[in-house]
Amino acid sequence: MKRIMLACSSGMSTSLLVTKMIDHSKSIGEEAKIWAVGQDQAKKEMGEADVVLIGPQMSFLKGELQKEADKHGIPVDVIDMMAYGMADGKKAYEQAVNLIGVNK
Repeated sequence: MKRIMLACSSGMSTSLLVTKMIDHSKSIGEEAKIWAVGQDQAKKEMGEADVVLIGPQMSFLKGELQKEADKHGIPVDVIDMMAYGMADGKKAYEQAVNLIGVNK
């Protein structure tokens, strides 16, 4: 099972994207735990994830979050701007899966 955590300013703006990503994973027969947190929870919960995607509005925090993620051996990346803006669950899911694949 893939474990994908999304982080944004409050955890709310990614909620639609999470739903779309879950729908996509189910449509291709993959099991995935996908959830969203606010930036204040991101460091606390990233140990539960295989990958962390952050909202474009938080791109300035990527380096800081990656330092914490390195302790857990997981990648952090900014969600593709088009996928984020269009709530494209397929594209965001594929971005996450590709990052997991590179890391494992």
